[in-house]
Amino acid sequence: MFCHITNNWRARPLLTRQIVVNLIGGVTTEAGLRIRAELDEKTYAAGVKVTDEELADVSIERDEFHGEWNYRIKPHRTRRKP
Repeated sequence: MFCHITNNWRARPLLTRQIVVNLIGGVTTEAGLRIRAELDEKTYAAGVKVTDEELADVSIERDEFHGEWNYRIKPHRTRRKP
């Protein structure tokens, strides 16, 4: 989608984060795919480490074509406590 996004903001000054978000959110492809974008202004802690166990628990579905680049992160099913 990056090529569609950059094409949409070509020759437009990216003066604020909101302008960037609006230009990203205004992208549609010829096939009808639309992008939804919103600005996240939360503050996140720097230097947070993810353990190997936490990373192994992420549900990643890799594509057959370059799965190291093309993949989907799927949500976990809600686990019910007994």
